Amino acid sequence: MATSKNWFITGVSTGFGASLADLLLEKGDKVAATFRKQEQVDEFTKKAGEQGIGVLCDVSDEAQVKQAIQQAIDKLGHIDVVVNNAGYGSLGSIEEIDDKEVQRQFDVNVFGPLRVLRAVLPHLRERKTGHVINITSIGGLKTFPGVGVYNASKFALEAIGESLAQQVKPLGIKVTNIEPSGFRTEWAGGSATYVDTNIEDYRATVGENLKGIQSYSGKQPGDPDRAAQIMYDLVREENPPLHLPIGKAAVKGAREKFTQLVQELEQVADLGNSADFPEEK
Repeated sequence: MATSKNWFITGVSTGFGASLADLLLEKGDKVAATFRKQEQVDEFTKKAGEQGIGVLCDVSDEAQVKQAIQQAIDKLGHIDVVVNNAGYGSLGSIEEIDDKEVQRQFDVNVFGPLRVLRAVLPHLRERKTGHVINITSIGGLKTFPGVGVYNASKFALEAIGESLAQQVKPLGIKVTNIEPSGFRTEWAGGSATYVDTNIEDYRATVGENLKGIQSYSGKQPGDPDRAAQIMYDLVREENPPLHLPIGKAAVKGAREKFTQLVQELEQVADLGNSADFPEEK
């Protein structure tokens, strides 16, 4: 029988967070789940009973993040797994998304997870165990027209996860970046922000891709419940991966990206190597 684990999950109102929290309660794990609305907090706390607690937390508010982590520890006793799930997509051409929106995108998708990590890592380091799961995206490995600002935020989270893994491995703490492709969540729907493509030069690239994303919403092949099961199983592996693309399009996209990167590198390797001072004989 699998040993019960205690989870802290951000962004549980919809999507991956909601599916994961429901599965964990069903399996007998304990959950501290964050929401931005008090009524959602109360509803989850009632549903979880002795198995968990809902906590009010907007990841853009450092004080709320710290308080949420402490509430989770007070209720559960300790935290085994931290899931940086809260996030959204800011979609539009790089030229047409203004600074305010770019800053909001990074505040939620990058600084939000950083706030969670700063608050929880002292606890994990003290216990010399734990698992951090960052929900990034195939868009954290591969770019698309009209998704550049979102791509940038997820590329940043990928780098944070990779570096963190090297820092905390000697302490017994594991890190996994999960990179989903299209799943039937609200990512392309109510959770996303769209900036209209008004520049004619971008309508064939950005404009068409955004139309495709919007028409795809609700029809994506990825099943959030299956993703939740993957995460449940993942934290019970002795040697979990640092990177885990989920969804056929994510696996295909990651393979294409890194195959292309290696091919490009081979073409320019001699040129790149020539930039160093000549080796002394």
